[in-house]
Amino acid sequence: MDLVQLRVVVVNMFEQGFLFAFLAFGVLMTFRFFRFPDLTAEGSYPLGGAVVATLLVAGLSPFVAIGVAVLAGVMAGVITALIHTKLKINPIIAGIITMTANYSIMLRIMGRSNIPLLNVDTIFEVVLSPLEVALGHPLILLEKSLATILFLAVLLVVVSLLFYWFLRTDLGLAVRATGENEAMIRSLGVNTDNTKIIGVGISNGLIALSGALVAQNHGFADVGMGIGVLVAGAAAVLIGESIFGDRTVGWWIVASIVGMLIYRLLVALALRVGLRPTDLKLITAVLLLLALSVPKWRTQLTRGGA
Repeated sequence: MDLVQLRVVVVNMFEQGFLFAFLAFGVLMTFRFFRFPDLTAEGSYPLGGAVVATLLVAGLSPFVAIGVAVLAGVMAGVITALIHTKLKINPIIAGIITMTANYSIMLRIMGRSNIPLLNVDTIFEVVLSPLEVALGHPLILLEKSLATILFLAVLLVVVSLLFYWFLRTDLGLAVRATGENEAMIRSLGVNTDNTKIIGVGISNGLIALSGALVAQNHGFADVGMGIGVLVAGAAAVLIGESIFGDRTVGWWIVASIVGMLIYRLLVALALRVGLRPTDLKLITAVLLLLALSVPKWRTQLTRGGA
């Protein structure tokens, strides 16, 4: 791989890694903090893309469209949590029910299975236009990617700080405690049904935000774009955990971002060495398996060294 190809891979890693980092936050919330096996992600992710694409084509502001997309994701999570808490349905089954229903809802929203965004002003065009005016010429591909990375980095920092702040509040601590020891937190008078609804809702709102941003970055929204995203998010969280270990909330958030960057880098390198794009799900499955195996290998090595 020459220097030019390496630069392309690194730029792609940061751009796609930052886009999918919001997905990692959502999976971190349910998978690690909340201990809630939520399959709604594979429905709320494309739902975010479907909502934002439909509203952009209708002429709404990208900021408004993204806000509505996030709310749609929150509602999907709330519905899953309500099915689980009020109807006493297994959380995995509840997620499958919502994910399945989301498919028809997305088709209703979009009116078709795919919406192109090539001639629509997305959030990236709106944000990068002042830069093009200042420079006096349209941004070339590399310049546009670097500017996009900078914008996503700023947005990621803002969302990370808000996420960190929430998890440190009394409500956030109650949500995390529900995942750690539900019986204990219930004995303290906390309504665990409400904390589950809030936690799963926030998780799917973050996942829908990722879907909305990815749809605008890739130039289309598709009902099938959510297939496998839950595994990708879990792989990022586990890769981050294997590097940073089980630490504080702030480190978990950083670990999720780093894990997603490494995941996107490994995917890009796998495609570079000759694997086909159709092998992407296989690559993701292998990476998840490796990430799950690392803690066991580390424990065995530690015992062997002792």
